[in-house]
Amino acid sequence: MDYIAALLTDPAAWAALATLVVMEVVLGIDNLIFISILTNKLPAEHRARTQRIGIGLALVMRLGLLGTVALIVRLTAPIFEAFGHGFSWRDLILIAGGVFLVWKATSEIHHHVTHDAEDHAGPASGARLTPLSAIGQILLLDLVFSIDSIVTAVGMTEHIPIMFVAVIAAVSVMLFAAGPLSRFIERNPTIVMLALGFLLVIGMTLIAEGFGTHVPKGYIYAAMAFSALVEALNMLARRASSKRRVAVPREQKPH
Repeated sequence: MDYIAALLTDPAAWAALATLVVMEVVLGIDNLIFISILTNKLPAEHRARTQRIGIGLALVMRLGLLGTVALIVRLTAPIFEAFGHGFSWRDLILIAGGVFLVWKATSEIHHHVTHDAEDHAGPASGARLTPLSAIGQILLLDLVFSIDSIVTAVGMTEHIPIMFVAVIAAVSVMLFAAGPLSRFIERNPTIVMLALGFLLVIGMTLIAEGFGTHVPKGYIYAAMAFSALVEALNMLARRASSKRRVAVPREQKPH
């Protein structure tokens, strides 16, 4: 109790908590985009439940990983060397996760580019994905992001309770944001391609990190934010153009 009381009255602990929460939320954006695109392939009646189960299990997994934080930190120790770089278990996990993300994003982009010529019934293609397989993919990708974020968190604070609170806060934000984000992506199909492009970039970044090339996250998220802004302006322009096309015939009606 004295330890917790000391943390509650320590300004540095509160600053570390705020920083970690922001970091976990930002890192969770990648996962949230993936979850939204993945669950939108399911029938509408299964989407919300699958999101809740997937994110809930991801929270349990992250908290469990935090309980083994000492083991996770040791994952950064090199286990073999190749191409002049010492590879650790963390590097291998990042590379595997990056390859999975690149493969998933590429296959989804291929599907969205070619599916119109094959079929026009969207639910038919989404029927191949089951809620169970969607939950499995959510947990697989969350494992990659969890290990990366925990290693980063350990470098920011040594207090495990702060890490627990930050993870719970970040996953809670993901839980509430998953539904609105999925509906937004479903209503705006052009956003899907942009989001898949984000996942492709994130996957390549994970692979580069695994091979020892540090890619500043600030540049990645700045580029993503700028791309999202441009797409938002395009959406506004399309809506304005659509309204003008509807208004013109009305104005041309004879009095």
